[in-house]
Amino acid sequence: MTDTVALIRCALASASLLLGACTPAWCAPPDTLQQRVAACIACHAVQERRDAYFPRIAGKPAGYLYNQLINFRDGRRHYPMMRYMVGQLSDDYLREIAAYFAAQHPAYPPASGGNGSGSGSGITAAALARGEQLVRAGDARRQIPACVRCHGQALSGVAPDIPGLLGLPADYINAQFGAWRSGTRHAAAPDCMATIAARLASDDIAAVSAWLSRQPPAPGARPAAATASPLPLPCSALAGKAVP
Repeated sequence: MTDTVALIRCALASASLLLGACTPAWCAPPDTLQQRVAACIACHAVQERRDAYFPRIAGKPAGYLYNQLINFRDGRRHYPMMRYMVGQLSDDYLREIAAYFAAQHPAYPPASGGNGSGSGSGITAAALARGEQLVRAGDARRQIPACVRCHGQALSGVAPDIPGLLGLPADYINAQFGAWRSGTRHAAAPDCMATIAARLASDDIAAVSAWLSRQPPAPGARPAAATASPLPLPCSALAGKAVP
């Protein structure tokens, strides 16, 4: 986290020095969307992981990315840096940003179990087996649906609103479950993930996070066009509340 913040500050300082030393008419960078989202890439690197808690956003469905930007802007998700960056942006601008990153499909980095010190390290074989069971079959006794029921059999997401679950560090996945359970992350109602997170035991969350982080995405993985069956829970992801 500290290294990432330092990188951003360094980049901003360098840009300020460069622009201040030359005539804007011939020296200013081009005003393109690609240039504007460079600030996003500083944290959400599209190919390599710079921090376990900054997720890959390249290739995620545009509707999902748009919904998350709206949630940060409107206070349903709480991260000061994101709130600062998108707090004054219009719906149309956020939609453009979402579409830009949805169209990026660089190769995934090698799968790993975390950053070496978090929830993905030191996991037992039994816990990994439990994680796979929850992902593929769920837990009917506790009314927990399988992850593949919503996120697709390949776990690469479903267009336009459901994200893929692979290519993410275990620590990030674990932290998002924790945010849903503690109420610091919300989606538009009905918030199906908050319901599922509340039904999962802490050990189950660690198991799911560890198993998912160890699965390499298929080469050229893309979000599926549609879910194979109706979602197992009412969910705003397909309710059309945020994406026009």
